[in-house]
Order: sequence, then structure tokens, then C-alpha cells
Amino acid sequence: MSRVPALDPAAATGKAKDLLAAVAAKFGSTPNLFKVAAQSPAALEALIGLSGALGGGALPAKIRESLAIAVAEVNGCDYCLSAHSLIGKGAGLSDADISQARAGRAADSKAEAALSFARAVVASRGKVSDGDLAHAHQAGLGDGDIVEIVAQVAMNIFTNYLNNVAETEIDFPVVRSGAPRAA
Repeated sequence: MSRVPALDPAAATGKAKDLLAAVAAKFGSTPNLFKVAAQSPAALEALIGLSGALGGGALPAKIRESLAIAVAEVNGCDYCLSAHSLIGKGAGLSDADISQARAGRAADSKAEAALSFARAVVASRGKVSDGDLAHAHQAGLGDGDIVEIVAQVAMNIFTNYLNNVAETEIDFPVVRSGAPRAA
């Protein structure tokens, strides 16, 4: 059971009800992440807005999903790892691609540079080295790509941390991270 309860869309009112209805219309159902985030309509609105904006960004869906998988693995978020493993398959990732993303690797050198940079952002809490930035640029990532990767990382850290705090019930085929668990 989730430590922060998922808001039942049927019981939601006001802004939370409207936002959850929009999520259900987009996905065909309402994943538990959004029901938990709905405890704060402002947080849910921010999540939906950032997700929508980045979905229309320059990074292709396969890279976005690979980034989400890599960050979820680093942060030990089984909910997001489960969700993005399934969503990633819909975006064209193979099982091998998903396995590689979990390790921060990719068959394509530009995608691998994006994953490596994202993992560096997480590990350094944004204080990446000049070498990390130079490697990303040398692999063909432009400054806009760098900014978008940081935004993807920030969004995924939010969802990872929310799900880790809430212990959100996983409503996707379960994938467990290899990250150590807190005591």
C-alpha cells in the first residue's frame, strides 16, 4: 500500500479532478503516479506540463525513454523503471535497448552520450565536470540537447523521488532496479 495514498479520480474535485480526467483521456487509464501526485494539484499540473513540453522537444522518444530508464535505475525507482520499460517498448526500444539503458549504455553513440551525461548530472547533483560537458558536445549533443537532458533528468528525479517516498503501488509489469535499498 502506498505511503501517500493515490487519489481516486472518482472522488477527486476541482483542479485535481480536471487534471486526472486529462491524464485518463491521454493514457486511456490513470497510472498511480498521477493519482499520488494529485494530492497536490499544483505538483500534478507541473508534472503534466513539463512532461508535455518535453514530449514536444528535440530529443526523440527513444532517447527520452532511455533517459527515464537510466535515471530510474540510478535512483532505485522501481515504479518509474517499470513504467518506462513498458513505455519504452512502445517507443521502439528493444529488451536489449532497455537493458543497456539501465546501465547507461546505448548502441548509438549520441544516445549513449546523452545517457552518460544524464547519469553524470544525477551523480554530481548537476555539478558536472568540464570533461562531461565536452564529451557530450563531442558526441554531437548541442547546447539545446544538454538543456533538454537536464530538464528530463529533473522531471525524472521528481517522479522517482515521489514514487520512492510514497512507495507508489506499481501498476505496470514490475521491473526491479539493482540500486541499493534504504534501511
